[in-house]
Amino acid sequence: MNTISSLLSKQKNFELIDQVNWPDTFPLKPACKFIIARSNEALFIHYVVNEKQIQALYTNDQDPVWQDSCVEFFCQLPNSKTYFNFEFNCIGTCLATERISRTEGINPLPAEKMSQIKRYPSLENQPFQEKKGNFDWTLTVKIPFKVLDIDSHNLPKILRANFYKCGDGTSEPHYVSWNPILTENPDFHQPKFFGALNLCF
Repeated sequence: MNTISSLLSKQKNFELIDQVNWPDTFPLKPACKFIIARSNEALFIHYVVNEKQIQALYTNDQDPVWQDSCVEFFCQLPNSKTYFNFEFNCIGTCLATERISRTEGINPLPAEKMSQIKRYPSLENQPFQEKKGNFDWTLTVKIPFKVLDIDSHNLPKILRANFYKCGDGTSEPHYVSWNPILTENPDFHQPKFFGALNLCF
């Protein structure tokens, strides 16, 4: 997997997570970009972050990692009523569910599926309290298609998705997205604002 991280880090077609959707209340915009790729069996996402504060309190999967320095990937299959949310703090702890909305039909992924989600954080996996300064970190994750209930031999042409950077529990909360979100208050659970990823290339 270190080979995958190294390969992805050398690519030039990174996408920016730079949409500050609520500038009046949450103007902070850490530098964050990602690149996504796939094999025949899995998705790979490589995040690159620079920020002035960093925190990693949570170490158990399904902990509230959005409180930490966090990057996220939400996705939805075509014509599905549910979507998946994958949230990772900077040491790779993951929260993942399949759900209908922020508050409805929430099904945390079982441990068997969580164990298949591989994470490779540059900061390793030990927790720490908030630090302030100038921090660069990366996270590479592997999400097998079977975790998404996708038949790898029959991939959909399009996967609808959004990517995020947040830190709800840090001293300067922030909520930044790849695709714009047109809501009054911060809310990443908005599939209608997902963009499109082309899987058939």
